Amino acid sequence: MFQFFLTAAFSYLLGSIPFGYVLLRIFRGQDVRQTGSGNIGATNVARSSPALGILTLLLDALKGAAAVAVTRALFPDPMMLAAVAALFAILGHIFPVWLRFRGGKGVATGLGSFLMLAPKIVLIALGIFVVMVFAFRYVSLASIVTVALFPLLAWLLKAYGNTPMVLVFMAAASALIIGKHRDNIRRLHAGTEPHFQWRRG
Repeated sequence: MFQFFLTAAFSYLLGSIPFGYVLLRIFRGQDVRQTGSGNIGATNVARSSPALGILTLLLDALKGAAAVAVTRALFPDPMMLAAVAALFAILGHIFPVWLRFRGGKGVATGLGSFLMLAPKIVLIALGIFVVMVFAFRYVSLASIVTVALFPLLAWLLKAYGNTPMVLVFMAAASALIIGKHRDNIRRLHAGTEPHFQWRRG
């Protein structure tokens, strides 16, 4: 139980580092929460600066991967606790204590976390994501579909270490990310969701 709480606390705090907010504040003097969608994630940061958007994506993914990697290095039951680390890193990104629990949507942090848990599934999921973005030009739609499919793909391809609770944690993480896209889902249904476009800067 101690290992569970230690993993959860460490992963949450690591996941709660708001890289998008910090980078745009330092290099552009802007509050990312006051621009575009108001989200602190890479997609919204990229609307102000593509370069910072890419860096945000990498750092947000890295903190998810680091949470899982550190957990695996410290504890003898890596798959189970690694799934806990992934879930709480995503929770930290979505509900960061530093920004009054108003964070991002968890896609990049989920990507980094899942990459450490089930790398083959992530490669398949990335392929689905890229195809959908090019086909429809909706990052939100591609993210929702990809995240929704991840636990199913992990189950079908048995990429969960034969531990059913790992699937439960994966599904919970996916549900959190999809839940944060509820406004996007409404706009997609209404036909008002904007297509993603890169801007120079």
